[in-house]
Amino acid sequence: MTKFAACISRGALMIALFHGAAFAQGPGSGQAGAEEEGLIVVTGSRIARNGYDAPTPLTVVGSEEIDRGASANLADFVNDIPALVGSSTPATSNLSISSGAAGINALNLRSLGSERTLVLLDGQRSVAATASGVVDVNNFPQALVKGVEIVTGGASAAYGSDAVSGVVNFILDKEFTGFKATVQGGETTYGDGGNFNVALTGGARFAGGRGHILLSGEYAKKDGILSVPRAWNRKGWYQITNPAYAPGNGEPERLIVNQAGLSNGTPGGIITDTALRGTYFGVGGTPGQFAYGVVRDRWMIGGDWESVQINSYQALEPSEDRKGIFGRLSYEVADNVEFFAQASFNRMQSVGITSVLQSLGNVRIYSDNAFIPASVKQQLDALGITEFMMGTTNVDLPTRKVDTERETERYVIGANGQFDAFGTSLRWDAYYQHGVTRTMEMARDVTNNGRLALAQDAIFHPVTGEIVCRSSVANPTNGCVPLNRMGIGVASQAAIDYVIGHPFRNQKFTQDVAAINLSFDAFQLPAGTVALAIGAEHRREQISGHVDTAFQTGWAVGNFLPSFGKYNVTEAYLEALVPIFKGFEFNGAIRGTDYSTSGYVTTWKAGLTYQVIPDIRFRVTRSRDIRAPNLAELFQGGSTRVNAVQDPFNNNVSTPFAGTTTGNRSLAPEKADQWGVGVVLEPTFLPGVGLSVDYYDIRLKGGIGSVTAQVAIDRCHQGITAYCAAVVRGPNAYGTNLQIFESPFNFATQKAQGIDFEMSYRTPLDRISSKLGGDFLFRAMATHYLKDYTDTGLGVPIEEAGQNTGSSPPNWLYRMSATYSNDPVSFTLTGRGISSGVYSNAYVECTANCPASTPDNRTINNNRIKGAFYVDANLTYQFSVAGEESQIFLNVSNLFNKDPAVVASGPDGSSPSIPATNQALYDLLGRTFRVGLRVKI
Repeated sequence: MTKFAACISRGALMIALFHGAAFAQGPGSGQAGAEEEGLIVVTGSRIARNGYDAPTPLTVVGSEEIDRGASANLADFVNDIPALVGSSTPATSNLSISSGAAGINALNLRSLGSERTLVLLDGQRSVAATASGVVDVNNFPQALVKGVEIVTGGASAAYGSDAVSGVVNFILDKEFTGFKATVQGGETTYGDGGNFNVALTGGARFAGGRGHILLSGEYAKKDGILSVPRAWNRKGWYQITNPAYAPGNGEPERLIVNQAGLSNGTPGGIITDTALRGTYFGVGGTPGQFAYGVVRDRWMIGGDWESVQINSYQALEPSEDRKGIFGRLSYEVADNVEFFAQASFNRMQSVGITSVLQSLGNVRIYSDNAFIPASVKQQLDALGITEFMMGTTNVDLPTRKVDTERETERYVIGANGQFDAFGTSLRWDAYYQHGVTRTMEMARDVTNNGRLALAQDAIFHPVTGEIVCRSSVANPTNGCVPLNRMGIGVASQAAIDYVIGHPFRNQKFTQDVAAINLSFDAFQLPAGTVALAIGAEHRREQISGHVDTAFQTGWAVGNFLPSFGKYNVTEAYLEALVPIFKGFEFNGAIRGTDYSTSGYVTTWKAGLTYQVIPDIRFRVTRSRDIRAPNLAELFQGGSTRVNAVQDPFNNNVSTPFAGTTTGNRSLAPEKADQWGVGVVLEPTFLPGVGLSVDYYDIRLKGGIGSVTAQVAIDRCHQGITAYCAAVVRGPNAYGTNLQIFESPFNFATQKAQGIDFEMSYRTPLDRISSKLGGDFLFRAMATHYLKDYTDTGLGVPIEEAGQNTGSSPPNWLYRMSATYSNDPVSFTLTGRGISSGVYSNAYVECTANCPASTPDNRTINNNRIKGAFYVDANLTYQFSVAGEESQIFLNVSNLFNKDPAVVASGPDGSSPSIPATNQALYDLLGRTFRVGLRVKI
């Protein structure tokens, strides 16, 4: 603690959460507009100020705009803001079986990762939903949210560690009195995706107005779409290895093609070697001859491609059942002194379909197997074949599911107030928070590798003649039930029950936070008042868990291990606002942070604003931000999944592997250096117009991350020995002969650059013409992603900006809305846009005379992905109930039912089972209707 104490003595205290609400109002929201929508004054720092003065850019979304979005979940609306990209949603986290992230809404600013975005509720931290430390927005009382503030960049010194890419703060209407109810529901134009939610909120004052009680409850349900019933997913789009490619022959190595599918796996099984290659097993086990297309590795083009599609065995949208209750009690014990206590409880269950079991050419069947159809048995005997390999997508086995239950409790007690001393008014607040998240993470209907191997090896008993497992002849009581894998509709329920299980893990995350903050006007300078804010915070994070021994190893996926660990962090800060001369101000902050696991770090921010004339304000910020390793990165006990890579040591043949992730207790904090430069325009000759343009540059050193299994084995093949330690060959408990470890390290350098644009215009129409009535509001936001660059130091750096794949940011994201309101009716049109992009900036596009293709720069016939533009519409009618304003509304998202762009997955990993688009970027559901009622009394 020596450095920490020294930092305090130098004034290295930083602001903890001033009333949980003070953020800088961002340009483009407009101060007047914010006030009309009922937002508090915000500043972008811990020192309360008005207007566009802050050096740190901020986007403010008010309650009216949120209501016009009429989203089924508040996170859906927030994720439409262009500064957020690659956020985790229930749809995109559907495959996150082993990590426990399924079903959450976790926000991601700047595409730097959700773990680098600090999410706050009223300026206070909230307990995490997963071991990676991300906060689930589902846990916030959505009916009480009256505004969302997004501070982009330079936020660690002011708001705390982990705010590398910024802060998203949800502001509650803590002073609400009366009663209000919201009921809404909807479905897609295809008649699926049904959803419903109801929220009830009441607030009242007592004890002559000194006390206030608030209670809000919500229930939300989504039916889910547990397949992909959309035409755009039925055309066989994949990225495959070119069947005509050979090194040096001028052909592109990769192809983007449609009418493609698996060559080594059919729903009921196909023989993949020997003279009987191509014999498949259909309904009832009836043999047939498969029509191969043009084959390369596990892929083929043409032939019977339609019969082997498996990318609809996944949930387009998981089902969800969510309940939450929030209560708050406050009492003013004396003038300007208030005590409060609040509690919340949330429970969520999410179930999604993830995939079928892919056994692609690796199922060994001996010629004495009792389930081999007679005609095939005769051919085997005639040819002297004693065994063959089979590939199957196991249509008789149930599809895998991820079933996650999560309960979160959060309790806060605190006080706030102000007092006069030393000739000034001092504002203070203090709170203590205790939060607990308990999870049950289950992988449903997963095969046990050992039991599957025993069950499929079925023979006729040499004495009784009945069909039994070969292993049961020597051990009759081993419980094995023979499984027929050759055909469709041939497996017995008893055999399925024997090989299928539901491994699960229970985990508990605990967070305790204590914070105290003080802000005041310190003294006068000729140019104005110097304002200061100081504070301190202590936080404790802990993880524990339990996994039955039977579920820790030997399963196709969901080989859970429990994690145990904890760390403490103590922080203190100082922030200052110093007017230098008229129109020119300095805003600076410094924070000392001491981690029990990784030591002491100092973060700081220095910002300047210059009001040239009333119409123009310039701002610049320089900062040092940090993120320390989270519980998963430090203490994860391990989880293992089975997938496939293209093995460069074996001619790039698709090879099953077991991917294992464990924690690394030697990790150090990440450090990010940031620049922000911007201009705010509020032209006096155009009343109601606000415009801002802000450039950001983020350089992250010692980034914590892990490379994919494919990258690890490719780099090892290239001779980079640091990767070879992660590649282990030989039989293992997961049924493969290859295991690849994917533990995190401080090895990455990341660079992110971009430009944020924001504009708003609000005017009464009679200002334009006395014959017009009502008001017009226009707002536009856009982010131009210039760089999103990762350098691991062990290979060629990766530039992801403009890649419309995975969680990478496209070159442009933008959103604009126009609202006409004339009581009692308002109408809003919203446009959401995504620029076109590429599969990879490292790919070289060519169709002939191609250069040499390498793992770093592969050649491909088509590297282009289309962009998209979606239009939403909202119609709201206002009416009065008991003198209070109420509303009925209709919302239509994706009004023109635009299909998502084709994004072909492949050629490695789980690509055959992934829908043919980017689930993190494009609209998947199609036209969706929502109708609802909001009543206030």
